[in-house]
Amino acid sequence: MIEQLFLFVRMMRLKVVVTLWTFMLLGLARHTAHLTSPRLIAALLALGAGYAAATTANDIADVGIDRVNRPRDAGRPLVTGDATIADLWRTNAIASGVAVAAAIPLGTTGVAIVGTSLLVSYAYSVGPIRLSHRWTLAPVALAIAYVALPYALGTTIAGGRWERADVPLVGGLFVLFFARIVLKDLRDRLGDARFGKPTLLLRIGKRATCAVSMAGAAVGTTVLIVGLELSATVALLLASCGLGIEWMLLRLARTDDERAEQVAIGIAARAGNGLLLAILALLILRAQGADERAIVIVVGCLVAVFAASFLDAAIHPERVRIGYKA
Repeated sequence: MIEQLFLFVRMMRLKVVVTLWTFMLLGLARHTAHLTSPRLIAALLALGAGYAAATTANDIADVGIDRVNRPRDAGRPLVTGDATIADLWRTNAIASGVAVAAAIPLGTTGVAIVGTSLLVSYAYSVGPIRLSHRWTLAPVALAIAYVALPYALGTTIAGGRWERADVPLVGGLFVLFFARIVLKDLRDRLGDARFGKPTLLLRIGKRATCAVSMAGAAVGTTVLIVGLELSATVALLLASCGLGIEWMLLRLARTDDERAEQVAIGIAARAGNGLLLAILALLILRAQGADERAIVIVVGCLVAVFAASFLDAAIHPERVRIGYKA
């Protein structure tokens, strides 16, 4: 039982599930100043368990590819031999049950959102649909699962409904995430090619994929800045995050070194994280009725912290540690 619990937590991949929680908090903060709702804990658990269900199904479906791409990745227990397919299916069943049970306090809408998220995750990994092997649909499915559905769950917790102002916010976040997720195939291209898995990268090449990502990052950042109706100062602060992303994507397009590729993607992600947290802080402050001066100070401090980390890594890429090594 203890081993099963540890496997469940391991498959949640907390470093990744934080991304889903962030998008959910953005939806919550957009609609209320009260971020301490008891239902928030249930929503966090529902998303975390739902993600564990998604990762177990995907690991089982792509075990052969993972053995090529991630032979020593501790986050892949099926590859390392720490778990069997039966173990992962049990974890999948438990995780799915926990996700649905945790969503019950969120009402009918919450259960529907979590249920839809589970359906998307199965459609992504399991046949006959298996969206992960449909290169035009896979990034869209992931953006729906990571951005749109968690954001909708945050809105549900707040007791609100989507409004016109939500459209550019969700749209910008969706496109920005799409720009990031199309780059994940760079790390996995060897196994994908060997097993005939069609991806955007293998279909159109690296340069074109980087161009798509750069365009998506530019469009997503612009839509967010315009849609949030920011002051000139805050707009410039957020635009600086977008420029940092573009700088790293340009560096990515120009290098053929695999380590340099992953470093560039990782540094770009720092700028993206800074952008997301700055927007979250902005929404929270607005919901609480803060004046523009306070918003500028808080957003400016957040951007400055991420800028310092970003510039240090960009100037000294040799110091950057890659979280995953093949």
